[in-house]
Amino acid sequence: MRLGLALGYWGRGPSADHVPLAQEAERLGYHSVWTAESWGSDAFTPLTWIAARTSRIRLGTAVAQMAARSPTTTAMHALTLDHLSGGRMMLGLGLSGPQVVEGWYGRPFPTSPLTATREYVDVVRQVLRRDDPVELDGRFHSHPYRGADGTGLGKALKPITHPLRADLPVLLGAEGPKNVAQTTRIADGWLPLYWAPNRPQAYGAALDDLPADFLVAPMARARVCDDVAEGLLPVKAMLGFYIGGMGHAARNFHADLMARMGFEEEARRIQRLFLEGRREEAVMAVPDAFADEISLVGPRERIAERLESWRKGPVTDLLVLSPDPHTLRVLAELNS
Repeated sequence: MRLGLALGYWGRGPSADHVPLAQEAERLGYHSVWTAESWGSDAFTPLTWIAARTSRIRLGTAVAQMAARSPTTTAMHALTLDHLSGGRMMLGLGLSGPQVVEGWYGRPFPTSPLTATREYVDVVRQVLRRDDPVELDGRFHSHPYRGADGTGLGKALKPITHPLRADLPVLLGAEGPKNVAQTTRIADGWLPLYWAPNRPQAYGAALDDLPADFLVAPMARARVCDDVAEGLLPVKAMLGFYIGGMGHAARNFHADLMARMGFEEEARRIQRLFLEGRREEAVMAVPDAFADEISLVGPRERIAERLESWRKGPVTDLLVLSPDPHTLRVLAELNS
């Protein structure tokens, strides 16, 4: 199991720690570093900044939101950064949810998320292969555009720039069992948002027969500390926001996943409290047991013991979310 550093997205502004953390992770032998986006900072610009200040560590988006860019635009970002970094780019994509797609990007959430994802990946793959001009008569993505409001003058094109790698890895952030199953068929890897080593059944039978060399790269908050309950507070804060605020009361993929993982009553309570404006109560309503299952928190000996369960399953890459260089160092030592 390889280690990656997950930096997430910016809050109110850029973090001065991100480049030093990436450089320290590279020094410690971490395989990859990952950036994200929500509705603020984008995923590609910080990753390019990091690429210019590192030399070996792989560079991934976890995740770049599909609604933010057409698939050809995303492919342009990926092939450009892959060239500039000497072949270190890994493209992680996610569909997001209706609240973000319609509220932030101002476009309809696809009526068939599986089809929209499949078409998006198809176009990205065509760009990276550069065998022929990009053509797809899709339900959600049309190249050239053939809509009734178009001019009819669109021409199928292939990229002027020759991609460095036709097989640049494409990973998907998927949560529902059907989406995960499709991911194993059309992508090179999967980016689980929550991973509990003892609850793989939450994702159905999709993980029973994974393709060779398929990447499974979950993100886990980590902190070496003496007080487990205190160390879990940032995990609970993140969960309270995602489960309570990252989605509509009637459609929240994160809350649905927590429910499938055995915490349905708690997930609905967190949602209700958050939507009522009782955010601190929502955070405290996150069960310590759930927060603990999907993270690595506590004294070194406890983390070492728990790390074994992460190694026994299908996980190939553990993406560590921690701003603490000491924690990064301890995990590198334990995983060596």
